[in-house]
Amino acid sequence: MDALYLIKLGEIGLKEGNRAAFQAALKHDIKRRLSGIKTVLEVRDGRYYLVVDPTHAPLVEYVLSRTPGVNGWARAERADKDMSAFAAIGVALMKAKAQNGAKTFKVEARRSDKGFPLDSYGIARELGAVVLESVPSLRVDVHRPDAVLHIEVREKAYLYTDGEPGPRGLPVGSGGTGLLLLSGGIDSPVAGWRMLKRGLALEALYFNAYPYTSREAWDKVRDLATVLARHSGGMVFHTAPFTDVQLAIKTGAPSDRSTLYLRACMMMAADMLAKRRSLNSLVTGESLGQVASQTAENMRFTESYTDMAVLRPLAGTDKEDTVLEAKALGSFDISILPYEDCCVLFSPKHPVLKARFDEEKAAFDALNLRPLVQAAVDAVETVALPFSFPA
Repeated sequence: MDALYLIKLGEIGLKEGNRAAFQAALKHDIKRRLSGIKTVLEVRDGRYYLVVDPTHAPLVEYVLSRTPGVNGWARAERADKDMSAFAAIGVALMKAKAQNGAKTFKVEARRSDKGFPLDSYGIARELGAVVLESVPSLRVDVHRPDAVLHIEVREKAYLYTDGEPGPRGLPVGSGGTGLLLLSGGIDSPVAGWRMLKRGLALEALYFNAYPYTSREAWDKVRDLATVLARHSGGMVFHTAPFTDVQLAIKTGAPSDRSTLYLRACMMMAADMLAKRRSLNSLVTGESLGQVASQTAENMRFTESYTDMAVLRPLAGTDKEDTVLEAKALGSFDISILPYEDCCVLFSPKHPVLKARFDEEKAAFDALNLRPLVQAAVDAVETVALPFSFPA
């Protein structure tokens, strides 16, 4: 028997005139991530119905838990619209929950088909009574039950017990594609994840300072991009050789400006690459006031070297909250590996905190770093990281 998954939508359902476009985008994204297996995916009345061979259940559940636009999902059983059919499936589901230790339960019913003779309360009452009689070890607790039996009466009836949350948000790609400035730190992967959930597909750009940074440092950032690729359905990962740019800054700029000027060069390079790739925005992990280069004055200066939208989803986020999100994402343990990136290696002890915009622009422009930045962009190495299902 095939496995049926009921997929719930959230924010997409609130869209008005363009709801169909968002629904089509999510359907395309789910099919893309499951392209290696046979699927039947239908959209009806604000629900997706996905049918697959049960041998592929682990992959499907992995994908649904990581696909933005999915509000929640459950493996469900389908029944004819008849109380005896509801009872047979409901009792079987709740017997399994009781065998796994559940002591209490409740029934939650939703009736979209107003032609069905019982309303939602009536369905829940009658189905709950049958479960109580058939599974005597269970008792009703409507406030904090160990198990919940869900039933949705639509063109058919769908019953399930274990609903799982999805990432919510909007389908990846519905907001275009941006370029994530990805470092080896904690923040930028979380920033990327947040933008994926807002529908922005991503490519990632890492700045390498070989031989001042090791191969392990590159591997670390590649692994962070791989984590994001599991949530985005794949990712293009670029590496820009930035050693010459950093050495030019180190020898030509005041030491307290080195990080500020490096960030400006990174923004300049990201702008060049994003336009070459026809992307629509830049994404950074910057958080206001977290480090010297992330004051409002300094971010205004660095942002002046692009005319693209610069998205900073962590701008108002506390670091502890970012750490918790990184752990949930699965990037934290990689980010804390002891391999320094180029920003750390060339950081001054006493960086400038509040750049005076016009003065810094004149001093930075006098260094004539654009040709070096352009050369770095021309030498970018690109790797396609496919969506992968851990063995």
